[in-house]
Amino acid sequence: MATSTSIETLIQIDRASSLSLQEQIRQGVVRAIEMGIAPAGSRLPSTRKLADRLGISRNTALIAYDRLIADGHIVSRDRSGLFVAEGRVRPQAWERQVIDPDRGAPVSVAARYVTEWAKVNERFQIPSDWQSYKFPFLEGRYDRSLFPVHEWREASRLALGVAEVEAWSVDAGEADDTHLIEEIRTKILPRRGIEARQDELLITSGTQQALHLVSRLFVGTGVNIGVENPGLPQVRALFAGRGAILHHIPVDGNGLIVDAVPDECRLLHTTPSRQQPTAVTLSMERREALMQLADSRGMIIVEEDTECELNYLASPLPALHAMDQTGRIIYVASLSKVLAPGVGLGFMVGPPEIIAAARRLRGLTTGRPSPNNQRAAAFFLSLGHYDAMLRRLRELFAYRLIALRDALNHYRPQSIAINPVGGGTTYWVRGPDNLDSRELVRVAQARGVLIEPVDQYFAAGTAPKNLFRLGVTSLPQKSIRNGIAELSQAMLSLADAPAIGRRLADKCLGANDIKNKLAGVRLLYRTVYGEPCTIFLNPSGSMTGVSGEDGEDRDEGAWWVEGDIWYRRWNRWAYGETVGYHVVIEGDELSWLDSDRKRVDGAVIVGRT
Repeated sequence: MATSTSIETLIQIDRASSLSLQEQIRQGVVRAIEMGIAPAGSRLPSTRKLADRLGISRNTALIAYDRLIADGHIVSRDRSGLFVAEGRVRPQAWERQVIDPDRGAPVSVAARYVTEWAKVNERFQIPSDWQSYKFPFLEGRYDRSLFPVHEWREASRLALGVAEVEAWSVDAGEADDTHLIEEIRTKILPRRGIEARQDELLITSGTQQALHLVSRLFVGTGVNIGVENPGLPQVRALFAGRGAILHHIPVDGNGLIVDAVPDECRLLHTTPSRQQPTAVTLSMERREALMQLADSRGMIIVEEDTECELNYLASPLPALHAMDQTGRIIYVASLSKVLAPGVGLGFMVGPPEIIAAARRLRGLTTGRPSPNNQRAAAFFLSLGHYDAMLRRLRELFAYRLIALRDALNHYRPQSIAINPVGGGTTYWVRGPDNLDSRELVRVAQARGVLIEPVDQYFAAGTAPKNLFRLGVTSLPQKSIRNGIAELSQAMLSLADAPAIGRRLADKCLGANDIKNKLAGVRLLYRTVYGEPCTIFLNPSGSMTGVSGEDGEDRDEGAWWVEGDIWYRRWNRWAYGETVGYHVVIEGDELSWLDSDRKRVDGAVIVGRT
């Protein structure tokens, strides 16, 4: 019989754990019973002895034991003590083998037969401890403050009421929660301009399950499928796994290039609201052209609506499904991504016969998503928690995205550019032609900055090396500026800055030349997000800046020279801070160099005021 000491060794108290001391004790005792260390009938240490050994109060040990007794794991015998309960169903010894975690994985015969598309590709792996990094610019990862803990707890508590449990626990086959269907149908879809009946809606375990169902319903060997390039690698894998012929349709600043869709495509997957991964929005002109193209060719469109409710920098456009008159659009979306880690609910909208077929197919695989979660989500929506969360997220992400844009524009370590976006949570960043984004990921990570390379989103052999992606869901606004400052230094360390510096070092102007050549000039400059900016350096030492296509953004400031350094300070732009640079002028090109003689920015001299 095992001794009480061997049981106690499995009870490890971690005072930093989110579990209470009582819960940790219960876990340890149950583990000892399941591993056979404490077989049926064996005696457990007394509450006093357990408390002394673990350094806890006796009352804590007593509460833990009382719960174990209530759950039937242990029993109390008068004047004898506590014992492991008899009659528990125990797995056979051969079922209880525990694999040594340090032992190497065995060679699998079955692995030889895994199809090529399903094998793990070499993709960027986000560190599992990403939250320990100071500046995680990761899209799709969320800092803990964003999840509506209290509101979801209330919805879950209501879903677990006696009457509610009796309602959702009844075996209803593959039927979804009618309350959740109604909430989505009447609250979420109308915002996208979509009208749908209950039989046109299916609840899924996120968008990925919905896309899996679509691939099984419509895709087979030799079927021609259009996918965006860059686009989601998971989508390519799903369709390739069905034997489809993939056509990679290019994307530009206005979204999918409709004219590039081949004639033979019978199905097209697109993310028009917030293109993944570039975050650009499909223009209204292209939406109309795509609908006309689909009608003329009899093409099915799978519309994955990503971050449609985070449109805060521009007016939202209607979903393609709202423009559909022929029933050829399959609409796929999810509840907010902030809820995804804990809730994981999505939905698809389509013609009734398609939804019915998808429901039957879902029943053959995973079955319907948890009815408990569905009912909780219905309460979350009906109580207004979802709308309140979205309002908070829109404001929060708008501030973060603008802060990221301004930080990039301020530090602009080299010639970098971002596409203008109407909202969302990410920027697609293009660096200079000689930038290797994979190397930048490595160097930035050493500085505590996490960024994402984007080659995995492109068809093989088509990915530019100088692109990377920055997201704002995973770090607070106050960290964004310092994070971009660190990223700027990482980029400068990789650039050919020393060579450029050596070439320009001897050309740095002295104080008198700076004053003579810059007083009264007009500089043409482009912001990191592509907008034109004109800067007037007045002889008096004041300066004026006008930015935007219509000159809608203006600021005033001052410039001066000390030693051989040119200084400037805006009232509002660039955080209103004073910065100084060495100056080199070659023809009409002005270069600003930092103290290490690295070129950090530049402008074009276009005349004098």
